[in-house]
Amino acid sequence: QVQLVESGGGLVQAGGSLRVSCAAAGRTFSSYAMGWFRQAPGKEREFVAAVSWSGGSTYYADSVKGRFTISRDNAKNTVYLRMSSLKPEDTAVYYCATLPSAAGWATPTTLEDSYAYDYWGQGTQVPVSS
Repeated sequence: QVQLVESGGGLVQAGGSLRVSCAAAGRTFSSYAMGWFRQAPGKEREFVAAVSWSGGSTYYADSVKGRFTISRDNAKNTVYLRMSSLKPEDTAVYYCATLPSAAGWATPTTLEDSYAYDYWGQGTQVPVSS
């Protein structure tokens, strides 16, 4: 079992920045990749970013590339998503999830597939006002 708890969400103005966090417990955190997804009202959940177990590799959705940064601190069992130059279309509930160790640092297709992830947090809301 893995428990994931997101935090740091909140209302932010367009153009602003925010960092959300995901604290993990219950599994050796440093042994698996992590991903961030988001779900806007009335839309399907979509991939945002992923980071390898070491933090040495990252992958981003085109919609956030250059604006968002994913990172992790294995000593704190925490993964972060730093969001800058936020737009109203970034408004969503943001979720973190674990990628099973068997998948390793997978192909982009797998990294973007929510079904490839096994444990999910409850989400944190990030409304972006225009």
